[in-house]
Amino acid sequence: MTSPADRYDRLTRTFHWLTAALVIFMFASAHIWENLEKGTPLRKGLQSVHISLGIAMAVLIAARILWRLFGGNHPKADTHPALNVAAKIAHGCLYLLLLTQVILGFLFRWAQGEPFNFFGLFPVPAPFVIDHELRGTLGGLHNNVAWAIIVLAGLHACAALWHHYVQRDSTLRRMLPGPRGDLQH
Repeated sequence: MTSPADRYDRLTRTFHWLTAALVIFMFASAHIWENLEKGTPLRKGLQSVHISLGIAMAVLIAARILWRLFGGNHPKADTHPALNVAAKIAHGCLYLLLLTQVILGFLFRWAQGEPFNFFGLFPVPAPFVIDHELRGTLGGLHNNVAWAIIVLAGLHACAALWHHYVQRDSTLRRMLPGPRGDLQH
């Protein structure tokens, strides 16, 4: 069992799992709509939800970064120092990729010259003009960064499972939801 002092705080865990769910859904939705005929209601609906969740992701990533810098508890890992360094680098890369992805998503949408909004509640106007010719480049970068996030997040998940089942340490349990993060080896 993991004690509360050895676990990430509830808000950090919530941010982590919300981010994971959003990344998976947004990646899947983008790859589903690519296979749908242009102009269909399902394709437009998936794009609209993807864009709205991208706006939510922007807020979530900003909140995560602020919470990481100024709040929350960050339990010390009980692993080899080299693994701790590797984990810090991987986490830093994930944060950087997520932030880059959100920025690229906004820039891509603004370069398309089409308005976008958050679930129809409010628009997100472009703060500056972006050359329409950049939309292909921005879209390509947005797609490449998405793949980089998926690969790195997959490695992150594999590392957590390795810690749990091979190393038999508390790394995975520290981030699990629930009151105690119980999980049998």
